[in-house]
Amino acid sequence: MAIGGFFKEVVLPEQKSYGDSVLFPAVLSPTINTSFTVFEEAIKAEMPWLDSLLKERGAILFRDFPVTSPSDFNDVVEAFGYPEAPYIGGRASRTQVIGRVYTANETPPDKRIPFHHEMAYVPDYPSKICFYCEEAPGSGGQTPIVLSHIVYDKMKERHPEFVARLEEHGVTYIILTGDEDQPSSSTGRGWKSAYNTDDKKVAEERAAKLGTRLEWMGNAAKVIAGPMPAIRFDKESQRKTWFNNLTGPVHGSRKIHDKGAFAELGNGEAVDDDIMEDCMRILDEECAIIPWKKGDVMLVNNLTVLHAREPLLKPPRRVLAAICK
Repeated sequence: MAIGGFFKEVVLPEQKSYGDSVLFPAVLSPTINTSFTVFEEAIKAEMPWLDSLLKERGAILFRDFPVTSPSDFNDVVEAFGYPEAPYIGGRASRTQVIGRVYTANETPPDKRIPFHHEMAYVPDYPSKICFYCEEAPGSGGQTPIVLSHIVYDKMKERHPEFVARLEEHGVTYIILTGDEDQPSSSTGRGWKSAYNTDDKKVAEERAAKLGTRLEWMGNAAKVIAGPMPAIRFDKESQRKTWFNNLTGPVHGSRKIHDKGAFAELGNGEAVDDDIMEDCMRILDEECAIIPWKKGDVMLVNNLTVLHAREPLLKPPRRVLAAICK
């Protein structure tokens, strides 16, 4: 299917198919050999349609377009026209590459990053995430994505009482963090870089604006975020979504409290480990895992789609990211 003479929708075997043959994610390729400038202008011209497609499908993978550098990717992000989202309070270690482009996550590539909505633990979370594959993985290293309303529906079907408590009480995230970054951890950003200050009082003030409080333990801080809503109603799709990080970098289980990150219900009740294990099975069953190809750009609706990262089995891999309001 060609759109506006430039974009065509293609089918990949790794896409997920839902009712009425709706494919997730949408995958677009050019109809003709083209230049980067033409691609950039086509994005701007077709942005109303692309934005509508993103809301409908949850994610768009742009494949076989001439995006050859981080600078090109930055120009693509600008062409989308979404404002940049601040990363104040974000937990992952990231490094600026150029403009709005950052490393996606500096956790060692052989480690899996579980499914999560970006910054679901703060009130001002981004609405979109843009990924760019600068170097395709030799093996592994994919970025699985899954529709959040599917996860909510499955969880409500299997664990209705737990979901009801989650909707009533929300979730509280607790992270123990030092003053320096620990890139080996997916929640390893120290409080100084998380709140862009080395002043504890200023950090407390900036945390409070995010609905977060800090408890000090010497130079370390216990970051307590919440209670935050764990289920979100998406007005665009008129669906409830599994909008939380209970299976993400901040795992729901108290069993890993000694690793410095866990979550509990907003009333202080522990999260059942068996239920979280089942949730992770649902995520794995329902996700789409498309291997990265050099030059790929993926635009993800963070309000309706969770993402993860598979362990890198064979280097190299370099995937960059930008977050948008």
